[in-house]
Amino acid sequence: MEEINTSPENPATNRFTLPLPMAALWLALVAALLLVMAGFGTRLGLWHFRTGFDILRYGSYCGVAAALTALAGIVTSIRGRRLLGLLMALIALAGGTISYAIPFTWKLNAGKLPRIHDITTDTTNPPRFVAILPLRKGAPNPPEYGGAEIAVKQLQAYPDIKTLVLGLPPVQAFALALDTARSMGWEIVAAVPGEGSIEATDTTFWFGFKDDIVVRITPAGERSLIDVRSVSRVGISDVGTNARRIRDFLKRLEQRG
Repeated sequence: MEEINTSPENPATNRFTLPLPMAALWLALVAALLLVMAGFGTRLGLWHFRTGFDILRYGSYCGVAAALTALAGIVTSIRGRRLLGLLMALIALAGGTISYAIPFTWKLNAGKLPRIHDITTDTTNPPRFVAILPLRKGAPNPPEYGGAEIAVKQLQAYPDIKTLVLGLPPVQAFALALDTARSMGWEIVAAVPGEGSIEATDTTFWFGFKDDIVVRITPAGERSLIDVRSVSRVGISDVGTNARRIRDFLKRLEQRG
């Protein structure tokens, strides 16, 4: 029974016999680098977020090229009984597939969700921003709620985003909400217990997008009504980020309350 050749060979021979796996590995590295640059370059202010999206797209193309080249490299390595080439090609295949899958999944999810970026538990009387307004000055997305059209789209996509009834009096509910917001890493901009209002900003990890949140606590006897609104400063679609943030906040608050 023949075995894969694992004996050491001189560098010149390896370069000649392993061109496809090496090319695939380099393409996978370039794809991964482009993905990292796309997000963190935007976060650091090196370029506009739309430029970051373009870099992300090029990274996905390199990922596809890496995966296809790796498949060819796997075939040639098996035929040539080259273990090193096979390992390189498999690593490149995994890296290329991941580099393509991340932006592809993002785009796929964006296509399934409505192109909105303003999510709230109360679409009839959404909580209003006050202290955060100066921070949103010049932002492409306005702080004013978009009205019935946005409400309908939200209801269709996120019917579970509703006011939370918390079995605590307003004073305790406010303190718990503020502590929960801090535990989630939000930057607290204003907290006014007398008005039952908390305003904060959350920054996404990869691209560094800033989304603004306002939490409103309304008395309901010995209980409290918790309403939340989360709005992106840029971008037509938030790809579900604001809805996930509100869900996470309300879930944590309910569990702790």
